Amino acid sequence: MSGHLKHERIVEQLAKDIRVGRLPKGAQLPGENALAAQFSVSRNTVRQALTELGNQGLIATHSGKGSFVTFDNRTIDDRLGWTRALAEQGVPTVTTLVRLELIDDPALAARLDCDPALIAIDRVRSIVDGSPISLERSRIPAIGPLRDLPTRGTADHIYDDLRAAGLMPEMGEESAELTRLTPEDATLLNRPENDHFLRTQRVSRDETGRFVEYVESLLDPDRFRLYLTFGA
Repeated sequence: MSGHLKHERIVEQLAKDIRVGRLPKGAQLPGENALAAQFSVSRNTVRQALTELGNQGLIATHSGKGSFVTFDNRTIDDRLGWTRALAEQGVPTVTTLVRLELIDDPALAARLDCDPALIAIDRVRSIVDGSPISLERSRIPAIGPLRDLPTRGTADHIYDDLRAAGLMPEMGEESAELTRLTPEDATLLNRPENDHFLRTQRVSRDETGRFVEYVESLLDPDRFRLYLTFGA
């Protein structure tokens, strides 16, 4: 077996152990010598595997201390937005606003059965080391106090602005698919063009069925995964 295949085998096994929780967040991986013996490979091959696991956001390696699991397998409820969902789970992120303006989008309005005057809010979220993990494009009605958002700015959580305008999401629908990054998205996310990302599209409405928000999110598949429940 080539060194390349051995390196991939180690990555596959350790990544699986991390993702299913056998190696939880904060756990220290065995040392290089122990891993080399476990997989019957050289220490150099182990280092290659650890580097790849780090690139996938699963571990962090500290010189003189070892490698530790950084992947967090906690369930996150995104119904009130990723910022609040991540914060409630204790996941520190930095949000960069890349667009906030009043737009006219008749095509989207026809899909959503709403007025074409919308507020566009595009944000990139990054983990504390600066690596982007998501790009969100949110569209909300340009009504009442929301119409002034491009001038005065948004609250820390967009749902605080929506609540102030008398809008609260009570129901909706969401879809997910794998997509490739466009040149524009790749630049914003600091990733290669055509990289695979998870794309979700969510439409939220209030209890009367009135449109509240449409948001399209591009999520790093190394950081996010879908979790569905069904039945009683």
